[in-house]
Amino acid sequence: MSRLDLFVDRITAQRDILNLIAAQSLLPDGGAILEIGLGNGRTYSHLLEAFSGRRVIVFDRAVASHGTSTPPAADLILGEISQTATTYAKADAAMVHADIGTGYADKDAGVQTWLPQLCVDLLMQGGVAVSGLQLVHPRLKPLDMPSGIGRNLYFAYRKQG
Repeated sequence: MSRLDLFVDRITAQRDILNLIAAQSLLPDGGAILEIGLGNGRTYSHLLEAFSGRRVIVFDRAVASHGTSTPPAADLILGEISQTATTYAKADAAMVHADIGTGYADKDAGVQTWLPQLCVDLLMQGGVAVSGLQLVHPRLKPLDMPSGIGRNLYFAYRKQG
């Protein structure tokens, strides 16, 4: 499979999972959505639309987003994500979305050493973590996805006890 086809499949799985969570109201009441990695801002824009009424707080190293998809200053936290996001620990977020994988196994393995615990620390009980990387943590239970959503392309978990 070409890298372009893999990208399209992964982005489609991302959108389908986010839309499923919104359509089926799978998030607990209250709580913000935390976006780990802004990038171009396409997912941020989609989160605002799909989860209207919820605050979306974004963490990234620097702003590189399209002007129409840049959060207001009050909802944009800049710096090294693994450090800045920890200031929001116990924030009781309804959802954490993280699409910060690089496609390089060694770099992604480094992110996977801190991202699962960060998601657990940020989420309220029953909150949902959605990620382009697998999150292995005893308190994150994989959500069942309907057939047709690309397995092993994008992942969703619910925070347990």
